[in-house]
Order: sequence, then structure tokens, then C-alpha cells
Amino acid sequence: MSQITTLTFFKFTNARAKFWAFTMMQFGHSKLKRVPGQEFYKLLGTGKANFNPFPDFSTYGLLQVWENEAQAAHFFEKHVLLQKYLKKSSERYTLFLKNIIARGAWNGGNPFQKSTELGEIPKIAVITRATIKTRFLLRFWKYVPRSQMQLAENKGLLYTKGIGELPFKNMATFSIWENLDALNRFAYQTSGHVGAIGKTRTLQWYSEELFSRFQPYRAEGSWGGIDFLNPTDL
Repeated sequence: MSQITTLTFFKFTNARAKFWAFTMMQFGHSKLKRVPGQEFYKLLGTGKANFNPFPDFSTYGLLQVWENEAQAAHFFEKHVLLQKYLKKSSERYTLFLKNIIARGAWNGGNPFQKSTELGEIPKIAVITRATIKTRFLLRFWKYVPRSQMQLAENKGLLYTKGIGELPFKNMATFSIWENLDALNRFAYQTSGHVGAIGKTRTLQWYSEELFSRFQPYRAEGSWGGIDFLNPTDL
């Protein structure tokens, strides 16, 4: 069995649960550092809609890279911290991902290994992550609305969310697409995103960046009552 990645989103609806989830961004690490079979993890905050850099305190994420799916299954069934998240959250959605390609680095290394067990699944999930150089923070966030303005109009986009370890500086995006053609249309044929790629190359406003594509082969739970991998729910 080859390496897999899981990304779990949790929704919190009351003030007490939201505060607990916020504190876990600091205190949850002690429970996650030594999980058997886990090769990499990140506790993630999320941004408001339309890639607003300000936090969405109702939604948090947990990204994990596993030696294999059996290790992931054991965590989701048994781990004490995960059970607390489930108890306190009003909704949970976990995506199981096999890596197709990953370029760049995250905290100095690339955690994602290309899967040797890819199937015939057309849907594509994408994680892009970058650390923005401090001197470019204002300029970068001023340009974000222009670079993303055509994203919502793309019919092949199933879901997207801004995620990250630190607001403003360590930013990432996660998205699910109907197929590779839909992703490529946005990435390489929309003026705003193409312009963002050009600025990234000329200004070099990232001190570190990573681009990765995945095959989303399974999901547990739902988000807004929807499983984005099941077309009957859309």
C-alpha cells in the first residue's frame, strides 16, 4: 500500500466550540506529533469566502500524510483528539487523496510522494501553499481579488477554500475540480490567474512554495450536506 493524504474540514457553530477549535491550533500539536503511521501533518485555519485573508473562525482543517490507508483508518476510528473534534463540530468532511504530482517545498521538504496506485478517477484536487515574503504582503493581498475573480465562474470547480498555518503570511488554497480540463482552463486561460503566475515569476514574492495535484478517491462525511465526490449529491 502506498502513501495517502487526508484533508479533514470541521465546522463549529457555537462560540464555545469555536474557541476550543482556535486553541487547538496551538495545543493540539502535543496530541498529533507522534501518531503512528503519520509522516506529516498541519493544523490549519481557514479564510473567509473569496480568498479573504481574514480568518473564518467557524472552520478548521487537519492535513495529514500517512504511510498507508490502514494507519489513517486507525486514527479516524480511535484517536482521542479526533473524537473530541467530532464531538464538538457540527459537520466533518474528510477527503482521501493519492498524490499525482507535487513540486516545491513545505517547511523545507516535499511531504507528498507520487502514488503508485492511481485509478481511473477524473476528479482532481489541488493544494497550493506558499510563504509570502514580508515586504510583499500588502502588494500580494491587493492582487488576490483580481487573480481569483474568474474562479467562481468556472463551472468545473466543485469546491474551494483558503487554508493556512498563519493568516496573511503562510497561505494555501485547496480546491476540487470536475476534471483536469476544468482545472487547466482556470489555471492557464483566465487572465487574472495567468497574470498572477507572471507576477510570481517576476517579483518572486514567495520565500517558499509548493504546488500539488491529487486524485480524490474517497470521502467520509459531508460539507454543507454535500459530498463533492458523489455526483448524485450535486
